[in-house]
Amino acid sequence: MRPRPHPSPATQAFWDATADQRFLIQRCPACGQAQFYPRPTCTSCASTSLDWEPASGAATLHTFTVARRATHPAFDGTEPYVVAIVELAEGPRVTANVVDCDVDDVRVGMPLELIWDEPGEDGFRLPLWAPG
Repeated sequence: MRPRPHPSPATQAFWDATADQRFLIQRCPACGQAQFYPRPTCTSCASTSLDWEPASGAATLHTFTVARRATHPAFDGTEPYVVAIVELAEGPRVTANVVDCDVDDVRVGMPLELIWDEPGEDGFRLPLWAPG
């Protein structure tokens, strides 16, 4: 099983939404900037008034690496796997795993779609991206 999240006050709303298979990003009403990962302040203007909005899950692969050795004990036996930065259609970039394809077929610029891991005992689901 993949490592489980440990929500903080800034990330709790995001993780709660994953139980319903909703991927939320934050948007600043003051400047319009969208951001991910969740934080208590806007990374553009430092406003503390942030709204949550659903993201479509559509993304483009920005960059990636293939892990041929497990980077965490939970990944032992799953090698090789793709660790990536994906750019959401809404703008923010997300660190992610790309799944459901051969690692040799992964390419920068490929379209991706959000899929969900099975829920853990905590009820949270982990977002993953697959070829779109």
